[in-house]
Amino acid sequence: MRGAQRVGAGPGRSRWPRLPTSGIKPTGSESPSALRSWRTPSACSWSTRIHPMRRNGTRAGKLPYLMDGKNKITQSNAILRYIARKHNMCGETEEEKIRVDIMENQIMDFRMQLTKLCYSADLEKLKPQYLEQLPGQLKQFSLFLGKFSWFAGEKLTFVDFLTYDVLDQNRMFEPRCLDEFPNLKAFMCRFEALEKIAAYMQSDRFFKMPINNKMAHWGNKRIC
Repeated sequence: MRGAQRVGAGPGRSRWPRLPTSGIKPTGSESPSALRSWRTPSACSWSTRIHPMRRNGTRAGKLPYLMDGKNKITQSNAILRYIARKHNMCGETEEEKIRVDIMENQIMDFRMQLTKLCYSADLEKLKPQYLEQLPGQLKQFSLFLGKFSWFAGEKLTFVDFLTYDVLDQNRMFEPRCLDEFPNLKAFMCRFEALEKIAAYMQSDRFFKMPINNKMAHWGNKRIC
């Protein structure tokens, strides 16, 4: 991707589209500080002000956004899929594409469970219940991954970025949650060892947190 590509981030899952674009350098941003904070996975919010994206004709005036030439895209997963298609990261065979589609939806369901908990005023009361069912959830991902290197098979796809993100959030929430699943731990290490990912994580653009907005009861404070 080249030319006048612009990326904007705000309250939303802005982390996801940034990972596979580690070799892509946007020329500008409406919100540089928010763009650097790529780990903000709560649902995208409607802007209550007239955002520059709306003036630029982008659908719904939502954040995050991507402007690539004449293409104007909102919604985190739509951005991620757009980038992934350009880099042949949506699966090649029919089996790979099916696995990608399954994982994309399954990981979103899983993500929302933790997100809902983090924004609940009853976080501490509900946390034991979440942790009790967490191993069962992780077991399903472990079985789906099996002996494959990546969740679609042996080729990296965009759902690996999504899955890494959600597993990492759960690992921060409960550091020992992956201990019973060696293939998931190996997946995490494999992902972090990717050359561009490793470089990004070692850069000053990388924040471990926040992963939620300020109104959340967990994951709302900055940790580098």
